[in-house]
Amino acid sequence: MGHHSTWTWQELLVLLGGLWLWGGSAQPTPPGPTRSPAPQLKFRLAGYPRKHNEGRIEVFYNDEWGTICDDDFTLANAHVLCRHLGFVAATGWAHSAKYGKGVGRIWLDNVNCAGSEKSIGDCKHRGWGNSDCSHEEDAGVICKDERIPGFKDSNVIETEQSHVEEVRLRPVVSGARRRLPVTEGVVEVRYKDGWAQICDEGWDTKNSRVICGMMGFPAEKKVNRNFYKLFAERQQLNYRLHSVSCTGTEVHLSMCTFQFYQGNTSTACGAGMPAVVSCLPGPLFTSGSTHKKKQRQQQQGQLRIRLKGGAKAGEGRVEVLKSNEWGTVCDDRWNLLSASVVCRELGFGSAKEALTGARMGQGTGPIHLNEVQCLGTEKSLWSCPFKNITQEDCKHTEDAAVRCNIPYMGYENLIRLSGGRSRFEGRVEVAVGAGDGDELRWGLVCGEGWGTLEAMVVCRQLGLGFANHGLQETWYWDASNVTEMVLSGVKCAGHEMSLSHCQHHGSSLSCRNTGTRFAAGVICSETASDLLLHAPLVQETAYIEDRPLHMLYCAAEENCLSSSARLANWPYGHRRLLRFSSQIHNNGRADFRPKAGRHSWVWHECHRHYHSMDIFTHYDILTPNGTKVAEGHKASFCLEDTECEEDVAKRYECANFGEQGITVGCWDLYRHDIDCQWIDITDVKPGNYILQVVINPNFEVAESDFTNNAMKCNCKYDGHRIWVHSCHIGDALSEEASKRFEQYPGQLNNQIS
Repeated sequence: MGHHSTWTWQELLVLLGGLWLWGGSAQPTPPGPTRSPAPQLKFRLAGYPRKHNEGRIEVFYNDEWGTICDDDFTLANAHVLCRHLGFVAATGWAHSAKYGKGVGRIWLDNVNCAGSEKSIGDCKHRGWGNSDCSHEEDAGVICKDERIPGFKDSNVIETEQSHVEEVRLRPVVSGARRRLPVTEGVVEVRYKDGWAQICDEGWDTKNSRVICGMMGFPAEKKVNRNFYKLFAERQQLNYRLHSVSCTGTEVHLSMCTFQFYQGNTSTACGAGMPAVVSCLPGPLFTSGSTHKKKQRQQQQGQLRIRLKGGAKAGEGRVEVLKSNEWGTVCDDRWNLLSASVVCRELGFGSAKEALTGARMGQGTGPIHLNEVQCLGTEKSLWSCPFKNITQEDCKHTEDAAVRCNIPYMGYENLIRLSGGRSRFEGRVEVAVGAGDGDELRWGLVCGEGWGTLEAMVVCRQLGLGFANHGLQETWYWDASNVTEMVLSGVKCAGHEMSLSHCQHHGSSLSCRNTGTRFAAGVICSETASDLLLHAPLVQETAYIEDRPLHMLYCAAEENCLSSSARLANWPYGHRRLLRFSSQIHNNGRADFRPKAGRHSWVWHECHRHYHSMDIFTHYDILTPNGTKVAEGHKASFCLEDTECEEDVAKRYECANFGEQGITVGCWDLYRHDIDCQWIDITDVKPGNYILQVVINPNFEVAESDFTNNAMKCNCKYDGHRIWVHSCHIGDALSEEASKRFEQYPGQLNNQIS
């Protein structure tokens, strides 16, 4: 490929500001038949790369650098491009300018490679320079970090000169060194095997805002420079960057403009000192009095935005509150700027990723916003320009999501798994005596009362995604020399970031079985199911039936009637039943599978099939203050795919002892006219009530979100007829609307406004 002329290294470095990797063709090219030479192609990775093997893919064609559009992009395309760059293969690709927008031409569009091509030019595409894309659609690639043997990359710019990848805040105040999160310190960038400082000449709050965002903090605050001046005078400093200038909306320092020091840096930064930054932590990461915490929770309560369906703090599907109803955001034009506004509004740092295509599961209800285009300086997503949605614009398969930068808390160092077959499973071991200077001591957790919610916290703390199972016995994982139980009575709500935040018995252990075989264990998974009931169908199908007792023997055997039925004059008389259909959707990212294996499924003579979950739903009638008035029963189901969305194939059916479950994108329909699909209201007096259906009430099977498992409706019962209305998923309404729902005064007539 020869030498590049006219451009000097310095000019290139200033222009690029990120990591660039250039490569020629992956294989040495054998001399071919003579013909007009094809234009020499070169490739590089650009933008905001987290690592040297990923980035926006740029191609040099016709003496000009340009990008590739993400339309119809596939992993096969990425394989070909990664080989051009000298890597053996691709592990993934990125759409929607994940690594920032490029400039100049968009050289290729609708690229379609088989994966084995020698050159990207051999793949199908629209023709060089023919594209209908904008730079918001620039494609990126993630290459496998393994070089092609003997691959000669004649002009890789020395990476140590050309990019800023890792940044840290180094605390220098003695008390602050051990406390996490680190909110204040000297800004340092990784350089060779150590760390180097940044000269603060011209440094302003916009630069600080970018650093704080990277560190997981929503805002910056003033810092006492004089204190740090003293520190700087006593230190041997190694300056690396100067003239840093950010706009304040960048999500990484490498996206700002800056200069590198060249050569001897001993006299660098004569008039300045190392850049120092102080950040304000968000509510989740502020240590302080409970009074302050309460205040913060109240402020949180007024937010009109939330994240759902993520495994970790600071990630999830974006949901916004409008007209007292929560809804989602469509992913058209969704990018890091808008995602960062969401992250900071919720008390996290800037966005690490802006995710499209319902990558955090599909939401339900309305889609409130579309084509959100924040500048990055807004205080709230609602302040950004957006379009209101029309029915044909978007579907829930396009729900936008975010992953935010969050402060490093070190929680994962206080817990570990041992004995499992993979790093995603094992017996839980916790660190005790983690005080100042103490040696860490590891111990086991009592398995008594341990379940899915506790396992969710462990998996989150270790960064292993969602819980698949919480196990109360782990004799088959007896591989560690840790044998002492140190924690018992652990009870988590499921949202905590560390097991130490859950309730437990304190220092006095109370555990019936302290043998290691009864130690708690977990199996984690990167994805999980998410079940919810289709509320409108309940409302549409609810009615009363007076069913003769002689038709209810089978149902009585299965405990589908209230206890007073036992005293009835069988087979004469009847029971009054509130019947309705249940349609249960799996909107998550993994199939919902019953906890029990086939060997323990129960044959139900009534329904003529096996039930794989003993208690799958609770059906209840409650007074407005929450008292049960009808003994709703605990329904066991046979789980299967009744219907699915387009392009989704059914996988589970009950017939012939088939596999049971609900596939992602499918639903299980229990019709109103089948046995036990009712609540026995024979003993209920006329009045105003709440009908409540809760799916998976004992958290037997892990889900990504349990807050949407309850469905509630208002009911008016006049002794003859019933009106069911305002059915909604438990967390679909604002707090204010939920209160109004519960204080519902009832109907004065049968006109439901």
